[in-house]
Amino acid sequence: MLDTTRAFGSFAVPDTGAALAFYRDTLGLDVRYVPGMEEHGLLEIVLGHGHGVLVYPKPDHRPAVFTVLNLPVDDIDTAVDHLTARGAGMLRYEGFEQDEKGIVRGERPHVAWFADPAGNTIGLVQE
Repeated sequence: MLDTTRAFGSFAVPDTGAALAFYRDTLGLDVRYVPGMEEHGLLEIVLGHGHGVLVYPKPDHRPAVFTVLNLPVDDIDTAVDHLTARGAGMLRYEGFEQDEKGIVRGERPHVAWFADPAGNTIGLVQE
């Protein structure tokens, strides 16, 4: 009934130009305007293997109160150091024991969170 082979996630931002710059230039991800939809500001974060996440403009956007995207990393310390050097501040949450870098360690996975320019929460996950 449902074709999950073409399923995709999406989230909103108030300014897709700022999102494009952040996800492409700060995070180094493959991000592009959806062909034929540039005038509508629709972006795709290309994740590989034919998968991606749609990012769409919503002028009255309110950040989600949950993680909208998780990015796997091989070495969470290196990833956090890299992002912190590029101006991304790690988020801290009550109820989680986070170290000085903002990383939850111990049992796997190791996790850290930061916000995009729209306030959406992005997670780094080292399994």
